[in-house]
Amino acid sequence: MKKNILLILLILLIPMLLVLSPDARAQHAGIDKDITRYRKGELIVKAKRGDQVTIEQMRHEFWFGCAISNGFIDGSMSENDRRQYEEKFLKNFNSAVTENAVKWLSMEREQGQVNYATVDGMLAWAEKNNIPLRGHNLFWGIHKFVQPWLQEMNDDELRQTLQKRAETVTKRYRGRFAEYDLNNEMVHGNFYEERLGPEITKQMAQWAHNGDPTAKLYLNDYDILTGNKLPEYMAQIRKLLAQGVPIAGIGVQGHLHTDTFDRGELKRALDSLAVFKLPIRITEFNMPGQRSKYHREKIPTMTPEEEALKAKEMVDYYKICFAHPSVEGILMWGFWEGANWIPVSSLYKRDWSPTPAAEAYENLIFKTWWTNFSGEVRRSGTLSISAFYGKYKVTVNGKSKEVALEKKNGKLVVDFTN
Repeated sequence: MKKNILLILLILLIPMLLVLSPDARAQHAGIDKDITRYRKGELIVKAKRGDQVTIEQMRHEFWFGCAISNGFIDGSMSENDRRQYEEKFLKNFNSAVTENAVKWLSMEREQGQVNYATVDGMLAWAEKNNIPLRGHNLFWGIHKFVQPWLQEMNDDELRQTLQKRAETVTKRYRGRFAEYDLNNEMVHGNFYEERLGPEITKQMAQWAHNGDPTAKLYLNDYDILTGNKLPEYMAQIRKLLAQGVPIAGIGVQGHLHTDTFDRGELKRALDSLAVFKLPIRITEFNMPGQRSKYHREKIPTMTPEEEALKAKEMVDYYKICFAHPSVEGILMWGFWEGANWIPVSSLYKRDWSPTPAAEAYENLIFKTWWTNFSGEVRRSGTLSISAFYGKYKVTVNGKSKEVALEKKNGKLVVDFTN
């Protein structure tokens, strides 16, 4: 009897031991070399010998983004919080995703009563500030997120309503959303497929493209980067690609860990998904995550030691993602305690004071992974530096040009000799 009890305890403890083991907490060898290899290119300036050159990075090409709360747009935030939210968002992020505004349940809770105002306002703000915006999401087939009035329809009515939804939204916002999540979290539930059959995802994509032929349609799911649902997601992607579903990219949510995460599993999952040769975005990131005590027990504060661990875990997670050649961005799912489903995972507290994670984030993105340079053109008439992919202001003897060093090209020549 005692042996059986001990065996059961050992089985229960193994997953915890794996997460907390040194191997699970260690970065893979060569991660910094991978960052240099995949995230930096050559920026070449042609000018006269002796000319003074200044190179200033203005923006990353890689998406360092965050979800935008409805409250920022719909007037439910106080004016002070809204001002702080805007200032801190623009300081920290170069891309965004709609947290709730595009969700069908949010837009059309009652049949025929569609709220476009929040989406309109969010897009207008993003465009004003040159922020590419993801539309999350056109459909969400988890049963509890499907409006009762939809579930009550017969199959023909449901199909027609799905078509109207896809075509109306994409036509209205044609060319304005950088990408959409097509049908959210299909590994975990798909009411629409249960009702209308396995071809419905392809039809959804076709309807979306009826409204906007250029729309980029992503998959999006959770518990993938932990490895738990990776096999199911891989199988689903293979099936959809075989059906001819026009998948533009793979979304993976980054908040199903605890207050730490398994480095090896994260890298293994990204390596596995990379076989599809599609861009990968980490679409919803929180640290600590959904399986942490802070979320489970609704713990609202952290000790200084816990804050320090949070900052370290966040930096390590970002490093693995930034070092992976298939990943094109990572978006937090909230950055302020006043508008974040896991409040302690925020960069800023409720009173807008920064957490240690805010400082760690800023140091990582805008110092460690940032290129600024001053120097003199040598005898060859060229000056060459290794620089992170992104937008730059290059100045030679007081004359400036704004240019983009892009990963797809690998290098850029900026000519000041003409």
